[in-house]
Amino acid sequence: MDFNASTLLLLLPEIVLLSAIAVILVLDLFLDQSKRVFTYGMSLAALVATMAAVMLGDNTSQVVMHGAYVVDAMGSVLKVALLSVGIFAFIYSRRYLSDRNLFKGEFYVLGLLAILGMMIMVSAGSFLSLYLGLELLALSLYALVAFDGDSKPGSEAAMKYFVLGALASGMLLYGISMIYGATGVLDFAGVAKVIASGQADQTVLTFGLVFVLIGIAFKFGAVPFHMWVPDVYQGAPVVVTAFLGSVPKIAAFAMAMRILAESMGGLGPEMGWQGWQGMLIILAVLSLALGNIVALVQDNIKRMLAYSTISHVGFIFLGLLAGGDKGYSAAMFYTIIYALTAVGGFGLLAILSRKGVEAENLHDLKGLNKRSPWLAAMMLLIVFSMAGVPPTVGFFAKLFILDALVNADLLWLALVAVFFSVIGAFYYLRIIKVIYFDKPESEEPIAANVDARLAISVNGLAMLYYGIFPASLLAVCQAAIAAL
Repeated sequence: MDFNASTLLLLLPEIVLLSAIAVILVLDLFLDQSKRVFTYGMSLAALVATMAAVMLGDNTSQVVMHGAYVVDAMGSVLKVALLSVGIFAFIYSRRYLSDRNLFKGEFYVLGLLAILGMMIMVSAGSFLSLYLGLELLALSLYALVAFDGDSKPGSEAAMKYFVLGALASGMLLYGISMIYGATGVLDFAGVAKVIASGQADQTVLTFGLVFVLIGIAFKFGAVPFHMWVPDVYQGAPVVVTAFLGSVPKIAAFAMAMRILAESMGGLGPEMGWQGWQGMLIILAVLSLALGNIVALVQDNIKRMLAYSTISHVGFIFLGLLAGGDKGYSAAMFYTIIYALTAVGGFGLLAILSRKGVEAENLHDLKGLNKRSPWLAAMMLLIVFSMAGVPPTVGFFAKLFILDALVNADLLWLALVAVFFSVIGAFYYLRIIKVIYFDKPESEEPIAANVDARLAISVNGLAMLYYGIFPASLLAVCQAAIAAL
């Protein structure tokens, strides 16, 4: 399908968001600090308008822009998910940034640009458009991590993230060039066709696959490419960590699906250890092991949640390597739920942080139940979901992954996942123990804006709602994957 005016309608969500970014960027120049709340309001409105454009658009599978852009049901579901999680991250940020004199338009513009990059990644139809989206996301995140210019840990974290991110991007690009050399095409459908015909140079293709997988593993933060995750999560302002630790996971899942399932499906689960399934098994088991074991000894809750993220990435990889509609839809369900859970966990830390005080250690949560029973209950639901305790949705997210593994004759891998999940439950219970059974160190009331309280309530109760009615989201994921 060649470019014409009707193509622009399919690109409407990205056009709406890009136009909104341009308008916000210009208007913000003319607003003084007291009116900065307008920038915040416009940013939320931009995300809502973009979400409306996605939901009202045509979801039938189409490839436009000469194979560079794909419109399909999976892309639409993931875009709605990342925009929703982005709204939560923005709402949690307002009071935190105001207290630290960081309430600037640049924060929201960078966040919106990162979301635009992720939307391009989700709808990428070729390696070229995927890489463009990835770089737009990465450059925005580097600036966000260093957003607090007075923070030494923040600057150090941004530097580490930038250097390692550049290295991972280089490896991904090297892998893409090898795949192009082996197949002669850059669009995912074309690569899949050449692999299926058996005309590609297998040696070059395998090398390309290894380098591309390194790029994917880095973006997810999987072991052994996880070295940036704990330091960046700890060094960045907590509202940036809330954004960084949740929304990009959805884009990373889309990137993995487009590359592994769509373009290189011929080298997937049916190839076993010789294809990418074998590589993902190693990455998944290492991530589950290291993430859960190292999290046990952490007292800094941001680092603890960083290692917890690494273990959750292991679960997402288990769904991907199980393959088939069951495995892919389970991995998609898990990714969306994890993003929603992570933004809530870090969002609550942002609510508990106040002027001059960062709530980032376990003892900062002491006696939260006595200070605010409602916030303690929301944190309980979020932590239980991370641990996979019924009736929260995290239990079903893990269950669907394990079911897909058993279905793919990988029972041993399911048992490994259960073993490490049991270990992981221990450090989540530490958080609950501190909240409910320790005495508070400060009796100071928790000051939180109405919008942040509302957001954390919706966020926490969503864990319960989707735990009681998991089929409502799972059916959407299954339909999206089936339409691929």
